[in-house]
Amino acid sequence: MATAVSANRLELLQIADAVAREKVIDRQIVITAMEDAIQKAARSRYGSETNIKAEINSKTGEIRLARLRQVVEHIETPASEIAIEEARERNPAAQVGDFISEPLPPLDFGRIAAQSAKQVIVQKVREAERERQFDEYKDRIGEIVNGVVKRVEYGNVIVDLGRAEAIIRRDELIPREMYRPGDRVRAYVYDVRSEQRGPQIFLSRTHPQLMAKLFAQEVPEIYDGIIEIKSVARDPGSRAKIAVISSDSAIDPVGACVGMRGSRVQAVVNELQGEKIDIIPWSPDAASFIVNALQPAEVVKVVLDEDAERIEVVVPDDQLSLAIGRRGQNVRLASQLTGWDIDILTEQEESERRQKEFAERTDMFMEALDVDEVVGQLLTSEGFSSVEEVAYVPIEEVAGIEGFDEETAEEIQLRAREYLQRLEEELTVKRRELGVEDAMSEIPGMTTAMAVALGENDVKTVEDLAGCATDDLVGWFERVDGESKRFPGFLDGFDLSREEAEAMVMAARLKAGWVTEEDLAAAQAGDEGDEDGETETEEGTSAESA
Repeated sequence: MATAVSANRLELLQIADAVAREKVIDRQIVITAMEDAIQKAARSRYGSETNIKAEINSKTGEIRLARLRQVVEHIETPASEIAIEEARERNPAAQVGDFISEPLPPLDFGRIAAQSAKQVIVQKVREAERERQFDEYKDRIGEIVNGVVKRVEYGNVIVDLGRAEAIIRRDELIPREMYRPGDRVRAYVYDVRSEQRGPQIFLSRTHPQLMAKLFAQEVPEIYDGIIEIKSVARDPGSRAKIAVISSDSAIDPVGACVGMRGSRVQAVVNELQGEKIDIIPWSPDAASFIVNALQPAEVVKVVLDEDAERIEVVVPDDQLSLAIGRRGQNVRLASQLTGWDIDILTEQEESERRQKEFAERTDMFMEALDVDEVVGQLLTSEGFSSVEEVAYVPIEEVAGIEGFDEETAEEIQLRAREYLQRLEEELTVKRRELGVEDAMSEIPGMTTAMAVALGENDVKTVEDLAGCATDDLVGWFERVDGESKRFPGFLDGFDLSREEAEAMVMAARLKAGWVTEEDLAAAQAGDEGDEDGETETEEGTSAESA
């Protein structure tokens, strides 16, 4: 009988070792699971209220069972409690709250108890295996992994990674890419979540960073950090653009990524099912970078609007379709790569727009100043864009226009001032009709036209203006569906900068008594400290491509 017992003990440890190896978990976890299982089986024999502790000797495999009873003053549950007097007979040092251990005879498991114990062991081992998988893969987000396709369910590909299982959802697969069980697959780990059913490892074949990691594997200079991938934009399975820069001026980043006879880029293309890749030199200058990003199309000139992160690109008439690309692919990828919204115009469209602006400005001068078309065109040609400019520039600037003399210039400026005065009177009447208080006109920078515009938006008192945000006046931009969308402000069309609008709001708060001069001075001092060393870029910068 003793031989049989020792054989069982040995077998117990062998099973623990085998399970630990197979599931790649600690042997002690398996032994602890076995102890829990034996405790559960023993409780079903001795009663569920009994506190039973099982121990397996990790060297000999010997199982020891003991009943734990807590030392108390007055016994309420005899199965789990012992009176202090009785406890001190066994251990003179016993105190209330201590536990007294009483050995139990070895347990002969019945079929049901054994089945129950098996379920406990399986559950504990499964939990330990899941925890190990999560701990192993949660730090591998952002890596490329290799695996074998296990099965395909509803278009989703289940991948065996060796020590874990992962999923490539249908929308993370390259279009028209088909996998069968047994196929090898290489993918990017973009998320690992600990869920009720265990850790879920999500892979992607369409993620932009998959391309970046593949290039890092093929191009030693990227792996070494000499060449940096600044951004990637992909239309999976079709086309991609990747922007690179070299920290060593002796190394051409584009050439290094292409490789000898295109060997490096071709390896990436083959892995991504023939996806065409444009490798673009990155530039800190937005205009140059966007011109590069629109390759292979040529660009005549660009005009940036930095506040809106929007750029207007002018291309030759015959290059329009190339710049836009099939179904807008080229310009869409260039926009994703650079982070700018790109508007493409042909030279003809830009010319037509300029002519339209010229005609509108000419008409405006003809109507406001009661002059003929020639005079209106001359003023527009000289760069005058508003009646205010004509009225208040030094008279020499108007008289210096070819065909004008001083007398003509005086007459034009007189008409401009009379027009502005009439306009001011009309606007003042309208302001009062809207109920905008006179005190609004005392705000520095506030014009009657602005007061009317604010009144039309229900901002009629200094208190109302004090409650406005800068965005309320000049508008703001938000990313909507990946594109920068502009939301208009109350004072759109007044050529008001954010700083000027903020100054108006703060002046209103000062006038309304919301803040003091000391508060403004302190805020201004803080701003100056923050902006120290920064330079401001002027809106509407235009750059010509070489």
